[in-house]
Amino acid sequence: MKSLFLLFLLVSAAPAQAQSVIAARTLRAQTVISAQDVTLSEATIPGAYTALDEVIGLETRVALYAERPVRSGEVGPPALVERNQIVPLIYQTGSLVIQAEGRALDRAGIGETIRVMNLASRQTVSGRIRADGTIAVGSATTTFLAN
Repeated sequence: MKSLFLLFLLVSAAPAQAQSVIAARTLRAQTVISAQDVTLSEATIPGAYTALDEVIGLETRVALYAERPVRSGEVGPPALVERNQIVPLIYQTGSLVIQAEGRALDRAGIGETIRVMNLASRQTVSGRIRADGTIAVGSATTTFLAN
């Protein structure tokens, strides 16, 4: 009975083997990840995602090679704004709303910060991409209002 109890303690005290998400095939940068593109590995890999649903639907930022782990810096939300795309800039404080047009200097997805050049003033500002594709600029980056 003692040996059975000790065996139970030994088995239950063993660390659980975590799984890591790995690429099932080589994926080029700017590819939206589907269920066929990733699989789970029994190895614990530091910095790698641990569940498939965490990466499915995200976009690769760099090339992912087959059988290599998928890490957080290598994927992100799908790009909503492409480089050189004309986008509306919106500054809002209270009931005041000011709009201008800008040219995206980067490629980014919802919620990410992006650099944009105001077409009227040629000033570069940073803002956060909203779900509707507009760029919200804050009070710290009001230089886009010039001209």
